[in-house]
Amino acid sequence: MQSTAGQVLADALSANGIDRVFCVPGESYLGLLDALYGRNDIDTVVCRHEAGAGFMALADARLTGRPGVALVSRGPGASNAAIAMHTAQQDGVPFILIVGQVPKRDLRAGAFQEIDYAGMYGSIAKWTAEVTEPERMGAIMRRAVEEATSGLPGPVVVAAPEDVLTGVVTAAPAPNELRAAPKSPAAPKPGDVQTLRHWLGQAERPALLAGNAFDRPGGREALKQFAEDWRLPVIVSFRRQDLFANADPLYAGDMGLANPDRQMAALRQADLLLVLGARLSDITTQGYAYPPVPHPGMTLVHVHPDPAVLATRFAPELTIACDPIALIAALGRAAPPPTGRDAWIAGLKAEQKKIAAVRRFDVSDGIPFELVVDRVGRHLPRDAIVTVDAGTFGAPVYRVIPFTPPQRLLAPISGAMGFGVPAAVAAGLRAPGQTVVCFVGDGGFLMTGNELAVAKQRGLPLKVILSVNGMYASIRIQQEREFPGRAVGTGFDNPDFELIGRAFGLAVTRLKTVADLDRLPAILSSPGPQFVVVDTSVDAVLPPRR
Repeated sequence: MQSTAGQVLADALSANGIDRVFCVPGESYLGLLDALYGRNDIDTVVCRHEAGAGFMALADARLTGRPGVALVSRGPGASNAAIAMHTAQQDGVPFILIVGQVPKRDLRAGAFQEIDYAGMYGSIAKWTAEVTEPERMGAIMRRAVEEATSGLPGPVVVAAPEDVLTGVVTAAPAPNELRAAPKSPAAPKPGDVQTLRHWLGQAERPALLAGNAFDRPGGREALKQFAEDWRLPVIVSFRRQDLFANADPLYAGDMGLANPDRQMAALRQADLLLVLGARLSDITTQGYAYPPVPHPGMTLVHVHPDPAVLATRFAPELTIACDPIALIAALGRAAPPPTGRDAWIAGLKAEQKKIAAVRRFDVSDGIPFELVVDRVGRHLPRDAIVTVDAGTFGAPVYRVIPFTPPQRLLAPISGAMGFGVPAAVAAGLRAPGQTVVCFVGDGGFLMTGNELAVAKQRGLPLKVILSVNGMYASIRIQQEREFPGRAVGTGFDNPDFELIGRAFGLAVTRLKTVADLDRLPAILSSPGPQFVVVDTSVDAVLPPRR
């Protein structure tokens, strides 16, 4: 039976469990859109901007473990999607960007809206491909899924000329020929396992740094069991607070943008640091200062499925290129369980509790957003999904809300603004029975907030909490530190957000005073969509005047 290359592409998505795609249509991939017509196995979500479509795909990938897929047109469409490509690379999220390309005869001729995507995305994408023959579509899509999901997950690009998408494939591949076989990381060597068992048993002040390799089915459970079996305090990497119950006595906090000196002084007393499934980036290591570069001054063990991220700046005592969950299984339980660590674990927990404590504020210019976050955090359902945009308003989310699996946190590791609303819409589509709460600022909301049109169309009961302060506050804070009293380029005027919320079909509430926070529990438990506009204090976050 004959098929088009566009139909083979759609079949490949379905064969790999990808049941939803996010798109902004373009004439350069009409053949693929036609192949999606009438399919019950793939939901085509129509978006208003390629950045939003890409962010929605990334959030969907975080929730499913499968590659998120965005479909965009050539040139401007692909350029608009670049922020999602960068976010996927920084966050380690499997993502496939499918780009409709100029006709095959016009390739490399400087045609209208043509871009060489291998050159454009070369430093971001794990792999790029251009399908120039219809018969190659199946093999290229299979590899695209394999590349996106293997080792350190990340973004891939598949560009297909418009006439190739409508080209006939004489022998359509069977589903098993389209199904990816991700490269399995090597199993840990028995000698490395025994060495690590010995070190873990002997360490007096060990610490475990857990990363996004645990962000998959069974990962959180495996991490919890391992930490309990070996009596290991757990630190999570940047914006991965949902990997481990924050109220657990073994939870020692996260590696954020600037951890307090007291906490870092305590962590530097560790005699063994076991890094499982996290990259030792500048943020994870506090500017490559924890542990010190290159010789850590403690026993450092780095375990990651991608050998390319091991021993880049640091000189660990042991590196193991394998799946951290496979390593945990190989280590088994401690026999006998280590003892004598109670004071060490309690000390780290005490520092974490100080960081999580809600602060007192003496301001009169609005509501300190930390109080909003605290009130929401105390009333989150056990299976809630929280999405967070980038900005100062988001900082208390990572400190104050006591995330407990299966609650989920979707936030951009890359710090990309505009992520929050698209992520919330994608979460609402993927988990229609769960509460989805989006925290977003007035800067990021106007970058991508139009995805609320999808929420309105699909009837999603999102809870959007908008912090309004009329400025890019995270930049203003740094501006006031570096150039006090010389603010420029960080303030702006806002439209009528209440009117915007109603236009998207949400019930609107405005919070102006701290007393208004008593309305939040009822808003969160409401069955319908809610849009909460918060008059947020600036004085609560700006540094003291010199």
